[in-house]
Amino acid sequence: MATDDVKLIGSWASVFVMRARIALHLKSISYEFLQETFGSKSELLLKSNPVHKKMPVLIHADKPVCESNIIVQYIDEAWTSSGPSILPSHPYDRAIARFWAAYIDDQWFISLRSILTAQGEEEKNAAIAQVEERTEILEKAFIDCSKGKPFFNGDHIGYLDIALGSFLGWWRVVELDANHKFLDETKAPSLAKWAERFCDDPAVKPIMPEITKLAEFARKLFPKPQA
Repeated sequence: MATDDVKLIGSWASVFVMRARIALHLKSISYEFLQETFGSKSELLLKSNPVHKKMPVLIHADKPVCESNIIVQYIDEAWTSSGPSILPSHPYDRAIARFWAAYIDDQWFISLRSILTAQGEEEKNAAIAQVEERTEILEKAFIDCSKGKPFFNGDHIGYLDIALGSFLGWWRVVELDANHKFLDETKAPSLAKWAERFCDDPAVKPIMPEITKLAEFARKLFPKPQA
């Protein structure tokens, strides 16, 4: 779909930018990807998001839209005739999807990130245990939301799939850092199979970061103290 007036400000390594990119790919929307330089913020970013000064920012017809989950919802509503619906059709299902998306960002993600920032083994082990517990909760949420279908949203990738699936690259990086596997078929069988389907989807596969490249970036972002 020709849309020369769509731009996305972000970084290849950002989970939250990934959400916007997946949504655009699902809707077959062409866009210009304006990559930010690590450690600095462009004038366009600061102008487009003066409140939070963060990426991603979607610019559509010269109008900025900020915050990843809001951008995903905007994309779904702005291009209703292109691609599958991202948000569930039923109001209750939409409310549930938004609830779990907030849980992912406000609780599960905080636990996952704390593994990379932990000071010492005791703190890291506590963070690992918390991620285990919260991943188990998400395993149950997937079973309830998917109703036996391949994705949270049913037959195709939707809002909640994007909210959690955007973390899969970083999830693997954390597993390597912690030497601990969270997504396996004994602990979270449904999520493990879902993760494979999600990463293989044509809207996701071309833009999912390489784990080795992402792990190298993580070492810059979360440097370990010198022994």
